[in-house]
Formats: sequence, C-alpha cells, structure tokens
Amino acid sequence: MPIQAVLFDATGTLIELREPVGESYARMAARHGVTLPAWRIGDGFKRILAGRAPRVFPDAAPQDVAARERDWWRAVVRDSFRAADQTLRFADFEAFFDELFTWYAGAEAWQLRPGCAEALTALAAQGLALGVVSDFDYRLTEVLDALDIAVFFQTVTLAGPHRISKPDRRLFEAALDALGVAASNAVYVGDDPDRDLAGAASAGLQAVDVTNFASLTELTRHLATLAPLESPLETR
Repeated sequence: MPIQAVLFDATGTLIELREPVGESYARMAARHGVTLPAWRIGDGFKRILAGRAPRVFPDAAPQDVAARERDWWRAVVRDSFRAADQTLRFADFEAFFDELFTWYAGAEAWQLRPGCAEALTALAAQGLALGVVSDFDYRLTEVLDALDIAVFFQTVTLAGPHRISKPDRRLFEAALDALGVAASNAVYVGDDPDRDLAGAASAGLQAVDVTNFASLTELTRHLATLAPLESPLETR
C-alpha cells in the first residue's frame, strides 16, 4: 500500500531548544534576583525530570488538563532550583515561573531542526497527510505556530488530552483515526528508540529513525525506498 500519511515526533525530530535548559533558567532567574551557575541548574533539572512521573493525568477532566500540565511543570522548575541549591529563595517565584512558562511557548526558546521546513514543504507537495504525535504539553500548538510550521499538519495528537503517553500504541492510533489513514499506509518519524520507534511499530506503522539523517531533507528520498508492509495489523 502506498504511503498516505507521515506522522512526526516533535522535540528532537521537528524542533529543538535553542540553548540548554540550565542556561535559559539561569538567565531568566537572574532577572528575578536569583543567581546560580547554569550547569548546577541544568544538573538539578535533569535529576528532577528523571524521577518525575509522566505528565499524564487519567483522572483529570478534559478542561483541567492544561492546568494540570502547567502545575506539573511548576513543580519541576521549583524542585530543580531546590536540587541546585536548597538555600536560595525567589522574591516572587510565581512571577518568575509565569515568565519562564510563557517563554517556552514561543520561537525565542525553540528552533526548527535542520531541513525541517524544506522536508514538510516537499511532503505536503506530494499530497501526503501530515501529523504530530507528541508527549509535549498543550503549548506545542503555540510553538509550531510560532515557528511557522503549524500550517503543514492536519492533526496534532498530544498525550495530555488522550490521557496516555508514548509508547502506548493508542496515542498513535488516535492520530491515524484523526487522519482516516490505516497504519499500513503511514510512517512515523522520531528519535527515541523506545517511545517513538517501538511505540509506532506496536501500532503497525513503519518507523523511521530521524537520527540517521544529517538533515530532514533526506526524509523524502528515504520514504521512497520503503517497502510496503506485507501484513498490516489492522485496517481502518
């Protein structure tokens, strides 16, 4: 069966941070009267994030998901600074966090990965349906719009509203349902071997490892080399 749709992971595949988290946090914290080395904040952030439960809230009502995601990040940011230095105190942590959280929703914090815009333009010109499947929070739609690539996607499927995260196959299936495309006619492009590639494969999609490409412009040529799936897991 011919490829009809290409789904993408977001962070690490389509977009990436312009600078390390520690540097961003340190620069913004300094404006709020807290001075710490970026490496210490970055180290604290990594340790806190590694031990944090997934940002999914099965008990949350749909209208409460965004607030729950924001609260999750608020706790991560506060605990990251505490992990870096338990003695420090913000005069107004809420003002700092509001600024930080808003900043990460814009193009100042993010940039496109090499060849991203060119690849999306080429795929759209071929008439392929495009979508995103991501564990990013609700701000992703703002980020994609700020970076001028939101227009390419017919669907953006996020973990929060579906109450499940990658590698759960149901998140990929939700995107396929939104596009009306069978798994055997779709490809998923990602960078994480477990959450992206194995997760997509479990839903019956062919998975493409973006880390094999120096630029996403190589994706179009690579897709042309893919053999059809012989035994699709399901038909939609």
